[in-house]
Amino acid sequence: MMIQAIRLTRKKAALAVILAGAVLAALILLLGQHGGNVGASEQPCLSSNGERVAYLRELGWEIDPEPLTTLQFLLPPKLSGDYITYNDLQKSQGFDLETCCGKQVTRYTYTVTNYPQRPDGVQLNLYICEDLPVAGDVVCTGIDGFQDTLVFPQQTDAS
Repeated sequence: MMIQAIRLTRKKAALAVILAGAVLAALILLLGQHGGNVGASEQPCLSSNGERVAYLRELGWEIDPEPLTTLQFLLPPKLSGDYITYNDLQKSQGFDLETCCGKQVTRYTYTVTNYPQRPDGVQLNLYICEDLPVAGDVVCTGIDGFQDTLVFPQQTDAS
């Protein structure tokens, strides 16, 4: 049987504490990058159409329950051009497409039935990556068209 004794000096103890701190910091950084955007754990898992419709209804939207279109695409590894402008709109509502760079995203487009003073012609796009909502917008095309966030608009009294 072999017994080995290790002499612990202050220098070795300090080095062990620094090394443990560096490993802990590295773990925190790695887990922080893997976790995506802030609040991602608060985002609901939307793996089914029923869950997506319920999520949008919680935001105040009344929509036709079946999507008009479903489109899958690969987000580029780095956002550029129009993606940057669109992501600014998303950041204003708590989303961030950068967390999905290089990943497959699915866009579900629904018909909105309760947009204030717009009985028809309004659509809602919801973007899902790995079953989490990562972007969304409300659009209306035409002469007085618009693009806005998923925040339900406040009704104004025209009296």
